[in-house]
Amino acid sequence: MSLLGDHESAEDEILHGNDCQRVDQYGFEQPDDLNHEIYEEMMSEYLTLLSRRSVKWSRLLKENTKVEKNLKVKRYVRKGVPNEYRALIWMAASGAQQHLQMNHGYYHSLLRGRHDHHLEQTIRTDLHRTFPDNIHFRDSSQLCLQTALFNVLLAYGHHNKDIGYCQGMNFIAGYLLIITKDEEKSFWLMDALLGRILPDYYTTAMLGLKTDQEVLGELVKVKVPGVWQAMTRHNVMWTLVVSRWFLCLYIDILPMETVLRIWDCLFYEGSKILFRVALTLIRHHQNLIQQAQNLPDICERFKQITRGEFVEDCHAFIQNIFTEPGSLSMATISKLRETCRDRIQAQESGC
Repeated sequence: MSLLGDHESAEDEILHGNDCQRVDQYGFEQPDDLNHEIYEEMMSEYLTLLSRRSVKWSRLLKENTKVEKNLKVKRYVRKGVPNEYRALIWMAASGAQQHLQMNHGYYHSLLRGRHDHHLEQTIRTDLHRTFPDNIHFRDSSQLCLQTALFNVLLAYGHHNKDIGYCQGMNFIAGYLLIITKDEEKSFWLMDALLGRILPDYYTTAMLGLKTDQEVLGELVKVKVPGVWQAMTRHNVMWTLVVSRWFLCLYIDILPMETVLRIWDCLFYEGSKILFRVALTLIRHHQNLIQQAQNLPDICERFKQITRGEFVEDCHAFIQNIFTEPGSLSMATISKLRETCRDRIQAQESGC
């Protein structure tokens, strides 16, 4: 179910109101304090890089009718997936394409079925809160994505009744719609993320989310001990400073181009990418965090480290996440998850 034509012309669109505002190629208004000269210079360099990558991706996809997981494709993904191939690569790498093909017509059957009234109302409440700074999510837009967003969230809520709908899912579905321009593909990518890559993040107990926040704490204790000591000294719980990082998969935390590059790797390599991003942000800014004087100060510094040139240069940032944190195997994460999950469950049961 394709939704949009070529929306890259949005980059040049001007919104008329109290202030004229330029929007980027995804439909997001550029902030008032944006230095357009620096931004355009950076994007010019990045688009040149993506143009070169596009040629390589085109050649690779012509040589291989099926996208397989191997070292070459992994290297290509880490170096950036051009937008024209992003939906294809996400669908193939995550297994979403296979699930779509095995369940032909399933998405539409969910929309045709009987709907839970409470689920509908809960989703509708969040629709207008989803990307108010994006022209494609406004009622006045010719390309309004609110109906598509509602459909994807409603279908997923009926598909996975253990989750239903949870705040934060609207932003994930919104990003998927912007990139895929297709409801059904967005639905199956949601299924890959919430059902396989990030299990138990969005259930009522949010055990997966709680576990991964504690896992991050254990990793920081080993890899950035000064920050762990500062967190302990000021009695700051990890959920206070990183819950939105994990819950929203860095949406509205980091710049969109950077988030998309993170998601390229997330769909291909799995959830360990979220830890690599978090560790890179923390390790790179460890001196700033360690200088915090109290709990509010630490919270403010965790907001500061997600802004600025370090995260805006998405290509350099992605290179950093694979070097700065050092070795980080899935086996290590799995072992820490088991330990942290047992500890959380024991605490919640009062044992």
